[in-house]
Amino acid sequence: MADVYRSDVIPAPAARVWSVIRDFNALPIWAPFVTDSRIEGGMPPDRLGCVRNFRLRDGGTIRERLLMLDDPNMACRYSILDSPMSVRDYRATLRLNPVVRGDQCFAEWEASFECPPIEEAGLIRQIGDGVFANGLRHLRERFGGGP
Repeated sequence: MADVYRSDVIPAPAARVWSVIRDFNALPIWAPFVTDSRIEGGMPPDRLGCVRNFRLRDGGTIRERLLMLDDPNMACRYSILDSPMSVRDYRATLRLNPVVRGDQCFAEWEASFECPPIEEAGLIRQIGDGVFANGLRHLRERFGGGP
């Protein structure tokens, strides 16, 4: 089992950042590697079990299922159904925690998955840096933080 974890401090109140993240279909707004997204079957983007289908800038597509949406704790969990990456049993969680001092929040994004052993280091780097760290950095910049 491979594990990936990245975090960042976002210069905005957690509730404000959560209002963007909790929309399971909002990746194109804050994730620079996503060009467009849609929720399959016309389901609302906050209904457990809904599936987002999105296109990456490199042309690949990914389908993910919303497994948990926890508004009081500002966390969501999802799984990958289809992806160009060779991952299996992929589960990820994105959560926000208010920072006690100032209008900031601490964002954590983590995942675990199975993959061929020879690809593990590369997939951990690709997901950790190319997806999680990159997405969190753009989220921070969206809310007024520097690069």
